[in-house]
Amino acid sequence: MRRVCFLYIAGLHQMPHSLPAAVALARGWPDLKVEIAGVTPEHLQFARDTTARMGDARVTYRLLGPDWLRRLGPKAPILAANLAYFAGFDAVVTPERTSALLARLGPRAPLLVYTQHGAGDRAGPFEPRLGVFDLVFAAGAKQRDRMVSEGLVRPENCAVVGYPKFELADALAADPPRLFETERPTVLYNPHFDRRLSSWPLWGRRVLEAFASQDRYSLIFAPHMRMFEGAAWRGRRLLAPFEGAANIHIDLGGPALVDMTYTELADVYLGDASSQVYEFLRRPRPCLFLNAHRADWRGRESYRHWRFGPVVNSAEGLIDAVDAARRDHRLFSAEQKSGFDYTFDLAGGRAAHRAADAIAARLLGRVQAHAAE
Repeated sequence: MRRVCFLYIAGLHQMPHSLPAAVALARGWPDLKVEIAGVTPEHLQFARDTTARMGDARVTYRLLGPDWLRRLGPKAPILAANLAYFAGFDAVVTPERTSALLARLGPRAPLLVYTQHGAGDRAGPFEPRLGVFDLVFAAGAKQRDRMVSEGLVRPENCAVVGYPKFELADALAADPPRLFETERPTVLYNPHFDRRLSSWPLWGRRVLEAFASQDRYSLIFAPHMRMFEGAAWRGRRLLAPFEGAANIHIDLGGPALVDMTYTELADVYLGDASSQVYEFLRRPRPCLFLNAHRADWRGRESYRHWRFGPVVNSAEGLIDAVDAARRDHRLFSAEQKSGFDYTFDLAGGRAAHRAADAIAARLLGRVQAHAAE
Protein backbone atom coordinates (compact mmCIF):
# COMPACT_ATOMS: atom_id res chain seq x y z
CA MET A 1 0.00 0.00 0.00
CA ARG A 2 1.33 3.44 -0.94
CA ARG A 3 1.85 5.79 1.99
CA VAL A 4 1.21 9.54 2.11
CA CYS A 5 2.33 11.78 4.97
CA PHE A 6 0.62 15.12 5.66
CA LEU A 7 3.37 16.95 7.51
CA TYR A 8 2.98 19.86 9.98
CA ILE A 9 6.17 21.32 11.44
CA ALA A 10 5.11 24.97 11.69
CA GLY A 11 2.15 26.85 13.20
CA LEU A 12 -1.44 25.72 13.54
CA HIS A 13 -2.46 28.45 11.10
CA GLN A 14 -1.04 26.38 8.23
CA MET A 15 -2.99 23.22 8.97
CA PRO A 16 -6.49 24.10 7.66
CA HIS A 17 -5.01 24.59 4.20
CA SER A 18 -4.24 20.92 3.69
CA LEU A 19 -6.12 18.88 6.31
CA PRO A 20 -9.31 18.81 4.18
CA ALA A 21 -7.24 17.24 1.40
CA ALA A 22 -5.97 14.59 3.81
CA VAL A 23 -9.56 13.68 4.65
CA ALA A 24 -10.56 13.59 0.98
CA LEU A 25 -7.54 11.47 0.04
CA ALA A 26 -8.20 8.94 2.81
CA ARG A 27 -11.84 8.65 1.81
CA GLY A 28 -11.53 8.69 -1.95
CA TRP A 29 -8.39 6.59 -2.38
CA PRO A 30 -8.64 3.55 -0.06
CA ASP A 31 -5.50 2.05 -1.59
CA LEU A 32 -3.45 4.93 -0.18
CA LYS A 33 -2.54 5.00 3.52
CA VAL A 34 -2.71 8.53 4.95
CA GLU A 35 -0.73 9.53 8.03
CA ILE A 36 -0.74 12.95 9.71
CA ALA A 37 2.54 13.92 11.40
CA GLY A 38 2.98 16.93 13.70
CA VAL A 39 5.55 18.35 16.09
CA THR A 40 3.29 19.03 19.07
CA PRO A 41 0.36 17.31 20.74
CA GLU A 42 -1.63 20.45 19.87
CA HIS A 43 -1.00 19.83 16.17
CA LEU A 44 -2.36 16.32 16.40
CA GLN A 45 -5.34 17.33 18.52
CA PHE A 46 -6.22 20.05 16.03
CA ALA A 47 -5.92 17.48 13.24
CA ARG A 48 -8.18 15.01 15.06
CA ASP A 49 -10.78 17.69 15.77
CA THR A 50 -10.69 18.90 12.18
CA THR A 51 -11.03 15.49 10.58
CA ALA A 52 -13.92 14.71 12.94
CA ARG A 53 -15.72 17.90 11.97
CA MET A 54 -15.30 17.06 8.32
CA GLY A 55 -16.85 13.64 8.81
CA ASP A 56 -13.77 11.72 9.95
CA ALA A 57 -11.55 9.56 7.77
CA ARG A 58 -9.26 6.55 7.91
CA VAL A 59 -6.02 8.26 8.97
CA THR A 60 -3.30 7.61 11.52
CA TYR A 61 -1.34 10.13 13.57
CA ARG A 62 2.33 10.48 14.45
CA LEU A 63 4.04 12.80 16.94
CA LEU A 64 7.50 13.55 15.60
CA GLY A 65 10.49 13.39 17.93
CA PRO A 66 12.85 13.40 19.60
CA ASP A 67 11.13 15.10 22.48
CA TRP A 68 14.04 17.40 23.44
CA LEU A 69 14.38 18.67 19.88
CA ARG A 70 10.64 19.07 19.45
CA ARG A 71 10.58 21.45 22.43
CA LEU A 72 13.21 23.68 20.80
CA GLY A 73 11.07 24.08 17.69
CA PRO A 74 13.48 24.50 14.72
CA LYS A 75 12.05 23.01 11.55
CA ALA A 76 15.20 21.91 9.69
CA PRO A 77 16.63 19.84 12.61
CA ILE A 78 13.26 18.12 13.08
CA LEU A 79 13.31 17.16 9.40
CA ALA A 80 16.90 15.91 9.67
CA ALA A 81 16.15 13.86 12.78
CA ASN A 82 13.28 12.09 11.02
CA LEU A 83 14.76 11.42 7.58
CA ALA A 84 14.41 7.67 7.92
CA TYR A 85 10.74 8.11 8.77
CA PHE A 86 10.06 10.34 5.77
CA ALA A 87 11.95 7.99 3.46
CA GLY A 88 9.31 5.36 4.21
CA PHE A 89 6.61 7.41 2.45
CA ASP A 90 5.77 7.62 -1.20
CA ALA A 91 4.61 11.23 -0.84
CA VAL A 92 4.93 14.03 1.71
CA VAL A 93 2.34 16.82 1.57
CA THR A 94 3.16 20.05 3.38
CA PRO A 95 1.86 23.63 3.65
CA GLU A 96 5.33 25.10 4.32
CA ARG A 97 8.54 25.36 2.28
CA THR A 98 11.29 24.27 4.67
CA SER A 99 10.27 20.68 3.86
CA ALA A 100 11.92 21.16 0.47
CA LEU A 101 14.99 19.88 2.36
CA LEU A 102 13.56 16.36 2.04
CA ALA A 103 14.60 16.39 -1.61
CA ARG A 104 18.12 15.77 -0.31
CA LEU A 105 17.11 12.18 0.33
CA GLY A 106 17.94 11.71 -3.34
CA PRO A 107 16.53 8.55 -4.91
CA ARG A 108 14.79 7.76 -1.61
CA ALA A 109 13.01 11.13 -1.53
CA PRO A 110 9.24 10.92 -1.53
CA LEU A 111 7.10 12.89 -3.92
CA LEU A 112 7.02 16.38 -2.42
CA VAL A 113 3.76 18.33 -2.57
CA TYR A 114 3.45 21.96 -1.45
CA THR A 115 -0.13 23.05 -0.76
CA GLN A 116 0.47 26.75 0.11
CA HIS A 117 -1.05 28.25 3.26
CA GLY A 118 -2.97 31.28 2.14
CA ALA A 119 -3.60 33.13 -1.09
CA GLY A 120 -2.32 36.62 -0.39
CA ASP A 121 -0.21 39.07 -2.34
CA ARG A 122 3.06 39.30 -0.39
CA ALA A 123 6.19 38.50 -2.39
CA GLY A 124 7.71 36.37 0.41
CA PRO A 125 6.03 33.04 -0.44
CA PHE A 126 7.08 33.31 -4.09
CA GLU A 127 10.66 32.10 -3.83
CA PRO A 128 13.07 29.59 -5.41
CA ARG A 129 12.35 26.67 -3.06
CA LEU A 130 9.03 26.22 -4.85
CA GLY A 131 10.94 24.68 -7.73
CA VAL A 132 12.13 21.82 -5.54
CA PHE A 133 8.61 20.44 -5.08
CA ASP A 134 7.25 17.87 -7.50
CA LEU A 135 3.76 19.35 -7.26
CA VAL A 136 2.69 22.81 -6.13
CA PHE A 137 -0.93 23.78 -5.56
CA ALA A 138 -2.48 27.10 -6.51
CA ALA A 139 -5.78 28.38 -5.19
CA GLY A 140 -6.48 29.99 -8.54
CA ALA A 141 -5.07 31.82 -11.51
CA LYS A 142 -3.35 34.53 -9.44
CA GLN A 143 -0.92 32.19 -7.72
CA ARG A 144 -0.43 30.01 -10.79
CA ASP A 145 0.30 32.95 -13.08
CA ARG A 146 2.80 34.49 -10.69
CA MET A 147 4.67 31.26 -9.95
CA VAL A 148 4.89 30.27 -13.60
CA SER A 149 5.69 33.74 -15.00
CA GLU A 150 8.51 34.21 -12.48
CA GLY A 151 9.98 30.81 -13.42
CA LEU A 152 9.52 29.40 -9.93
CA VAL A 153 7.32 26.46 -10.95
CA ARG A 154 6.98 24.66 -14.27
CA PRO A 155 3.40 24.65 -15.58
CA GLU A 156 3.22 20.85 -15.51
CA ASN A 157 4.12 20.88 -11.80
CA CYS A 158 1.38 23.34 -10.82
CA ALA A 159 -2.17 22.20 -10.05
CA VAL A 160 -4.99 24.70 -9.62
CA VAL A 161 -7.21 23.09 -6.99
CA GLY A 162 -9.20 25.89 -5.35
CA TYR A 163 -9.12 26.55 -1.62
CA PRO A 164 -9.72 23.51 0.62
CA LYS A 165 -9.86 25.69 3.72
CA PHE A 166 -13.28 26.95 2.62
CA GLU A 167 -14.63 23.45 3.10
CA LEU A 168 -13.38 23.40 6.67
CA ALA A 169 -15.08 26.77 7.26
CA ASP A 170 -18.33 25.34 5.90
CA ALA A 171 -18.09 22.43 8.31
CA LEU A 172 -17.86 24.89 11.22
CA ALA A 173 -20.49 27.35 10.01
CA ALA A 174 -23.44 25.68 11.74
CA ASP A 175 -22.16 26.59 15.21
CA PRO A 176 -20.82 30.19 15.25
CA PRO A 177 -19.80 31.54 18.68
CA ARG A 178 -21.52 34.51 20.33
CA LEU A 179 -18.77 36.94 21.27
CA PHE A 180 -20.66 40.04 22.48
CA GLU A 181 -23.71 40.58 24.66
CA THR A 182 -24.75 43.67 22.71
CA GLU A 183 -25.25 43.33 18.98
CA ARG A 184 -23.38 45.96 16.99
CA PRO A 185 -21.64 45.92 13.61
CA THR A 186 -18.42 44.01 14.19
CA VAL A 187 -14.98 45.00 12.91
CA LEU A 188 -12.20 42.42 12.56
CA TYR A 189 -8.73 43.90 13.19
CA ASN A 190 -6.28 41.43 11.65
CA PRO A 191 -2.73 42.85 11.60
CA HIS A 192 0.11 40.89 10.04
CA PHE A 193 3.08 39.60 12.05
CA ASP A 194 5.82 41.06 9.80
CA ARG A 195 6.88 44.32 11.46
CA ARG A 196 7.89 45.75 8.08
CA LEU A 197 4.27 45.51 6.93
CA SER A 198 2.16 45.35 10.07
CA SER A 199 0.15 48.25 11.46
CA TRP A 200 0.38 46.82 14.97
CA PRO A 201 3.80 48.13 16.17
CA LEU A 202 3.03 51.74 15.17
CA TRP A 203 -0.74 52.03 15.46
CA GLY A 204 -2.07 48.97 17.25
CA ARG A 205 -2.67 50.53 20.66
CA ARG A 206 -4.35 53.54 19.05
CA VAL A 207 -6.66 51.23 17.12
CA LEU A 208 -7.75 49.49 20.32
CA GLU A 209 -8.17 52.80 22.13
CA ALA A 210 -10.36 54.13 19.33
CA PHE A 211 -12.75 51.20 19.59
CA ALA A 212 -12.71 51.08 23.39
CA SER A 213 -13.84 54.71 23.57
CA GLN A 214 -16.97 54.36 21.40
CA ASP A 215 -20.16 52.29 21.41
CA ARG A 216 -21.08 52.02 17.70
CA TYR A 217 -18.91 48.99 16.89
CA SER A 218 -17.62 45.80 18.45
CA LEU A 219 -14.04 44.81 17.67
CA ILE A 220 -12.46 41.40 17.23
CA PHE A 221 -8.71 41.71 17.68
CA ALA A 222 -7.40 38.60 15.93
CA PRO A 223 -3.84 39.15 14.74
CA HIS A 224 -1.78 36.67 12.79
CA MET A 225 -0.93 33.80 15.12
CA ARG A 226 2.81 34.46 14.80
CA MET A 227 2.61 38.06 16.01
CA PHE A 228 2.76 37.26 19.73
CA GLU A 229 4.83 34.09 19.60
CA GLY A 230 8.14 33.72 21.43
CA ALA A 231 9.65 36.93 22.77
CA ALA A 232 6.85 38.95 21.22
CA TRP A 233 4.54 37.74 24.00
CA ARG A 234 6.02 40.61 26.03
CA GLY A 235 3.74 42.82 23.95
CA ARG A 236 0.79 41.22 25.72
CA ARG A 237 1.06 43.83 28.47
CA LEU A 238 -0.14 46.46 25.99
CA LEU A 239 -3.43 44.61 25.77
CA ALA A 240 -4.21 44.56 29.50
CA PRO A 241 -6.33 47.75 29.51
CA PHE A 242 -8.61 46.35 26.82
CA GLU A 243 -9.13 42.77 27.95
CA GLY A 244 -12.22 43.60 30.01
CA ALA A 245 -13.89 45.83 27.44
CA ALA A 246 -17.43 44.69 26.65
CA ASN A 247 -17.08 45.52 22.97
CA ILE A 248 -13.57 44.09 22.35
CA HIS A 249 -12.80 40.40 21.92
CA ILE A 250 -9.07 39.51 21.98
CA ASP A 251 -7.74 36.21 20.66
CA LEU A 252 -4.00 35.65 20.33
CA GLY A 253 -3.78 31.90 19.86
CA GLY A 254 -7.08 30.04 19.71
CA PRO A 255 -8.28 27.83 16.86
CA ALA A 256 -10.75 30.51 15.78
CA LEU A 257 -7.74 32.50 14.57
CA VAL A 258 -7.11 29.95 11.84
CA ASP A 259 -10.44 28.35 10.91
CA MET A 260 -12.20 31.44 9.45
CA THR A 261 -14.52 31.86 12.44
CA TYR A 262 -13.76 35.58 12.65
CA THR A 263 -13.69 36.33 8.94
CA GLU A 264 -17.14 34.78 8.71
CA LEU A 265 -18.54 36.68 11.73
CA ALA A 266 -17.26 40.18 11.01
CA ASP A 267 -19.02 42.95 9.11
CA VAL A 268 -15.90 45.02 8.34
CA TYR A 269 -12.28 44.01 7.75
CA LEU A 270 -9.52 46.24 9.17
CA GLY A 271 -5.97 45.23 8.37
CA ASP A 272 -2.75 45.63 6.46
CA ALA A 273 -0.93 42.74 4.74
CA SER A 274 -2.65 39.53 5.86
CA SER A 275 -3.94 37.10 3.23
CA GLN A 276 -7.01 36.61 5.43
CA VAL A 277 -8.61 39.55 3.65
CA TYR A 278 -9.23 37.20 0.73
CA GLU A 279 -10.96 34.72 3.02
CA PHE A 280 -13.09 37.58 4.36
CA LEU A 281 -14.13 38.48 0.81
CA ARG A 282 -15.73 35.13 0.25
CA ARG A 283 -18.73 37.30 1.08
CA PRO A 284 -17.92 40.82 -0.19
CA ARG A 285 -18.05 43.32 2.67
CA PRO A 286 -16.39 46.64 3.54
CA CYS A 287 -12.62 46.74 4.03
CA LEU A 288 -10.32 49.42 5.43
CA PHE A 289 -6.52 49.27 5.19
CA LEU A 290 -3.95 50.87 7.50
CA ASN A 291 -0.86 52.30 5.80
CA ALA A 292 1.17 52.78 8.97
CA HIS A 293 4.47 52.68 7.10
CA ARG A 294 3.43 55.19 4.43
CA ALA A 295 4.11 52.62 1.74
CA ASP A 296 4.06 53.73 -1.90
CA TRP A 297 1.62 50.94 -2.62
CA ARG A 298 -0.17 51.81 -5.83
CA GLY A 299 0.68 49.47 -8.69
CA ARG A 300 2.68 47.10 -6.47
CA GLU A 301 1.77 43.41 -6.64
CA SER A 302 2.23 42.90 -2.91
CA TYR A 303 -0.50 45.47 -2.21
CA ARG A 304 -3.04 44.31 -4.77
CA HIS A 305 -5.62 43.79 -2.00
CA TRP A 306 -5.49 47.47 -1.00
CA ARG A 307 -7.71 48.14 -3.98
CA PHE A 308 -10.58 46.48 -2.08
CA GLY A 309 -11.30 49.42 0.22
CA PRO A 310 -10.08 52.82 1.43
CA VAL A 311 -6.46 53.14 2.57
CA VAL A 312 -5.75 55.54 5.44
CA ASN A 313 -2.37 57.09 6.23
CA SER A 314 -3.22 58.07 9.80
CA ALA A 315 -4.78 56.42 12.82
CA GLU A 316 -6.67 59.62 13.60
CA GLY A 317 -10.41 59.56 12.99
CA LEU A 318 -10.42 55.79 12.66
CA ILE A 319 -14.07 55.26 13.62
CA ASP A 320 -15.14 57.85 11.06
CA ALA A 321 -13.01 56.00 8.50
CA VAL A 322 -14.85 52.77 9.31
CA ASP A 323 -18.15 54.60 8.83
CA ALA A 324 -16.96 55.83 5.44
CA ALA A 325 -15.77 52.37 4.38
CA ARG A 326 -19.21 50.96 5.12
CA ARG A 327 -21.00 53.84 3.39
CA ASP A 328 -18.83 53.65 0.26
CA HIS A 329 -18.53 49.90 -0.04
CA ARG A 330 -20.35 49.92 -3.38
CA LEU A 331 -17.38 51.79 -4.87
CA PHE A 332 -15.14 48.80 -4.20
CA SER A 333 -17.50 45.84 -4.60
CA ALA A 334 -16.64 45.18 -8.27
CA GLU A 335 -12.91 45.26 -7.51
CA GLN A 336 -13.45 42.89 -4.59
CA LYS A 337 -15.32 40.42 -6.76
CA SER A 338 -12.79 40.44 -9.59
CA GLY A 339 -9.90 40.13 -7.13
CA PHE A 340 -11.55 37.23 -5.35
CA ASP A 341 -12.34 35.45 -8.63
CA TYR A 342 -8.74 35.86 -9.85
CA THR A 343 -7.44 34.51 -6.53
CA PHE A 344 -9.72 31.48 -6.15
CA ASP A 345 -10.80 28.96 -8.77
CA LEU A 346 -13.96 27.61 -7.18
CA ALA A 347 -15.47 26.10 -10.32
CA GLY A 348 -17.35 22.99 -9.28
CA GLY A 349 -16.33 23.36 -5.61
CA ARG A 350 -14.84 20.28 -3.93
CA ALA A 351 -11.37 21.81 -3.60
CA ALA A 352 -10.27 19.13 -1.13
CA HIS A 353 -11.21 16.43 -3.62
CA ARG A 354 -9.41 18.24 -6.43
CA ALA A 355 -6.31 18.44 -4.25
CA ALA A 356 -6.56 14.77 -3.27
CA ASP A 357 -7.03 13.67 -6.87
CA ALA A 358 -4.02 15.74 -7.96
CA ILE A 359 -1.85 14.08 -5.30
CA ALA A 360 -3.06 10.61 -6.21
CA ALA A 361 -2.65 11.15 -9.94
CA ARG A 362 0.90 12.44 -9.59
CA LEU A 363 1.85 9.76 -7.07
CA LEU A 364 0.43 6.85 -9.05
CA GLY A 365 1.90 8.22 -12.25
CA ARG A 366 5.29 8.34 -10.57
CA VAL A 367 4.89 4.76 -9.34
CA GLN A 368 4.04 3.59 -12.85
CA ALA A 369 7.03 5.46 -14.27
CA HIS A 370 9.38 3.83 -11.75
CA ALA A 371 7.93 0.41 -12.54
CA ALA A 372 8.69 0.91 -16.22
CA GLU A 373 12.34 1.81 -15.63
